[in-house]
Amino acid sequence: MKEKLLITGGSGFVAYHTIEAALEQDYEVYVSVRPQSLTAHLKHFPIQFLSLNFADKNSLVEALKLQQFEYIIHTAGTTKAGNQQEYDRVNAVFTANLAEAAMAANIPLKKFVFVSSLAAIGPSNEPGNIEDAIKMNPVTGYGKSKMLAEQMLQNIPNLPLITLRPTAVYGPREKDILIILKTIVRGLEPYIGNKPQQLSFVYVKDLARLIVNALKSEVVQKAYNISDGNTYDRLALASFTKQIIGNKTFRFYLPLSIVKLMAGILETASAFSKKTPALNREKINELTASWICNIEPAKKDLNYLPGYDLKGGLKETLEWYKINKWL
Repeated sequence: MKEKLLITGGSGFVAYHTIEAALEQDYEVYVSVRPQSLTAHLKHFPIQFLSLNFADKNSLVEALKLQQFEYIIHTAGTTKAGNQQEYDRVNAVFTANLAEAAMAANIPLKKFVFVSSLAAIGPSNEPGNIEDAIKMNPVTGYGKSKMLAEQMLQNIPNLPLITLRPTAVYGPREKDILIILKTIVRGLEPYIGNKPQQLSFVYVKDLARLIVNALKSEVVQKAYNISDGNTYDRLALASFTKQIIGNKTFRFYLPLSIVKLMAGILETASAFSKKTPALNREKINELTASWICNIEPAKKDLNYLPGYDLKGGLKETLEWYKINKWL
């Protein structure tokens, strides 16, 4: 019989590719989605849908008892919230609730893979890499909530946990980096300030393959920072994109002070709504920092071997966007 796998956050970008990778390895895949989530893009997969209430630990226990999952991959979470309390509730408390319920349900759980973020560690101090065991110093509410989630999971006895902290993830169906790519395609190449940056990326197919492969690892209670293993300057994303699509851009640098002023205005304007502006003062800390990490521990312990560098991954991504009329 096929082994039963639960993937949470099933309508999301990373989850889509993780579902694909899991099916390729012949798991019986169950996907947790919110009632209001759009799932038409998942209909072609031979999967079963669940609606789990992460706020209700008792209902989680009952749902997990019924299904008897052997593996759980937790990708569910939010990247945008109105305040720290909401970030912590969705990204940390809900994560801990699921893991605690899995242990309380007494299911035959072999692995719980938590997809965290490099944001939980915080930016790298140039010229050094972010190490797996470095002191955590997140600079955004999102990063702080992911750090809290990791801390809460570590306090759950006997949880067969592996934590993966991917850097900026891109690929087909991704929507945030798509905004930057659309700007480049239109001939504009904006940057915030003129401070040099070192950046890292990971192609979603490499990440998804690693997530699924980690299910069979004997490692538990360890966290790994994940990128494609390369370091890129801040111009690389635009440079590779221009090479692939064959266009030129007008490159310009926005003064940091002006961008901070704009972010403050957007924050004030959205203060009475539930939506978080895409640009805010906290986000600037992330956008202007350096993000590089050491993936040697993941290579050694999890046999992680990235198949794509940024140029190769961008080529596939841009082709997908074009074919599917996203770009």
